[in-house]
Amino acid sequence: MVRFVGAAVLAAFVYAVPALAAEGDRAGPSHVDIVDPQRFGQKTPDAAYGAFQRGLYITALNLGLARAQKGDAAAQTLVAEIYSRGLGVRRDPAAAAEWYGKAAEQGVPEAQLQYALVLMDGKYASQDKDRAYELLGQAADAGNRLAMFNYAQMTIEREPGPSGLDKAIDYYEKAAELGLADAQYAMAQVLARGTGGRMADERAARTLLAKAARQNYDTAQVELATWLVEGRGGPRDYETGFRWMKLAANGGNVAAQSRLAKLYWQGLGTEPDSIEAAAWYILARRAGLKDPVLNDLLAGLTAEEQKEALERANRLR
Repeated sequence: MVRFVGAAVLAAFVYAVPALAAEGDRAGPSHVDIVDPQRFGQKTPDAAYGAFQRGLYITALNLGLARAQKGDAAAQTLVAEIYSRGLGVRRDPAAAAEWYGKAAEQGVPEAQLQYALVLMDGKYASQDKDRAYELLGQAADAGNRLAMFNYAQMTIEREPGPSGLDKAIDYYEKAAELGLADAQYAMAQVLARGTGGRMADERAARTLLAKAARQNYDTAQVELATWLVEGRGGPRDYETGFRWMKLAANGGNVAAQSRLAKLYWQGLGTEPDSIEAAAWYILARRAGLKDPVLNDLLAGLTAEEQKEALERANRLR
C-alpha cells in the first residue's frame, strides 16, 4: 500500500496506494525546528528570517509580509510557514495556501511541495492533481527529498504496474540516500523483493531497515526486529531483535505488541515470561488485533495468572 502523509500542517490525508511524508512526522508531538535558510528559497528574508529563528514570530511575520507583498519568494514561503503552523498567530491554512502558491510559482522547492499538497487536498484551493504532480516533480528534481518520495508515491498511483514502479524507484533511492526514513523503508521493500528491475539484496535491505528504524520509523523497527530474529539478511540476533520489537511496542505499534508477546512466550532475546507475554497480547487485542496462538496462551493461564497479566496490561497503557 502506498502511504501519503501531508508535509505540512496544512493537509494530512491517506491514499490507498507506501505516503507523502513530512519532516518530523515520526518524532512525536509537533515542534518548531531550526529551519535551514535554504528552505525558504535562494534568498533568505534577512531580518524576518532572523526573527523567525529567535522565535519572534509576529515580528518575523510583519517583516516578511512587507517583502512577500512585493513579490519576494523567500518571504512568501516564510509567511506561509508561519500561517501554516500557527507560529505566534492563529493558524490560517487558507492564507498559508495562498502564499505557498505564490512562492511555488516562483520556483521555491519547499513551497512547491507544500502547495502540491494543497492542490491534492482541494480544501484551500481548487483540487488539481495534475498540477500537484507537476510541482512535486519540479521540487524533487531541485533536490527536495520529501518531494522525491512524494513524487514517487504519486507516480505509482498514477501509473500502476512495472513502468510506474521503475520511474518511482529512482526517486525513492535518491530520497533514501538523503536520509528520509520513508524512502529507506520503501527501498528496503524493493530490495527485499527484487522488484522494479532491481536484484534482490536482503543484506542491503536490512541495512536500510536499520537506518529507518533508528529514525523512529516504527514499521521499520517491527520489520527489522523480525528479520533479526529470523536471521534474514544477516545473522540471527535475538537480543537486538527483541530490543527493537519492544521499542516499537512501547511506541504503540499494535503488531509489535503482538509479536513481542510471542518473543516473551518463546523466550527469544529475553527470559521466557508467559504472564508478560499475555499482558502485551491483552494490549494488542484491545486495539483489535487477534491471534489464535496467543489466544490459546492466554486461555492456558490460571485465573490468578490471567489476573496478573491483566494488571500488567493496565500498567502498560
